[in-house]
Amino acid sequence: MNKHTVPKIKIGVMGSASGPTLNNKAAVKKARELGQEIAKQDCILVNGACPGLPNEAAIGANEEDGFVLGISPAFSEEEHIHKYRSPQGEYDLIIYSGMGFMERDIINIRSSDAIVILGGGIGTLNEFTVAYDEGKVIGVLLGTGGISNHVPEILDMCDRELTPFLIFDGNPKKLIEKVRKAIADKKGSKSADERVTSPEELKFKKQG
Repeated sequence: MNKHTVPKIKIGVMGSASGPTLNNKAAVKKARELGQEIAKQDCILVNGACPGLPNEAAIGANEEDGFVLGISPAFSEEEHIHKYRSPQGEYDLIIYSGMGFMERDIINIRSSDAIVILGGGIGTLNEFTVAYDEGKVIGVLLGTGGISNHVPEILDMCDRELTPFLIFDGNPKKLIEKVRKAIADKKGSKSADERVTSPEELKFKKQG
């Protein structure tokens, strides 16, 4: 590859790995379509190499010959398969972090240019809050159940605002298009206090 080639956008997919959301056929369908759109729009799909909706997205990306990177909580292939009972076949590359779920989640977030959440319970909520606090572009795929249907209420309870880089849509194609635009809009942002912030936020911090 030419070293001057612009790297592909990496989109992390995070959501329900188990639980009742997986019985929601509409959510599973949207997860597949999400993965397909990530591949069609020439992005890399990143997830936790786990079962459930993130894996459905990986299957969808595979159907469109997309590249899928999984970051496993396991320290080896054997532990990935037998302890975590996680899939392999949908992945072009699996990184065995050996860090367990929560630390693995942080690697997923920081390895992605943006994340998309769908469905989700307490683990996805943790991923969402870390990504929000670190100023990531976040897409929310509506109509997939779980916490993805309650993000505004969650932010309101936490006294946090809906930022321009928090994007909602029930259509996977439109959501990825909006996420890609938000990533491009954020390119000029700078870093302060370990968080990626907009120029307006930086000005506020300096005044404070």
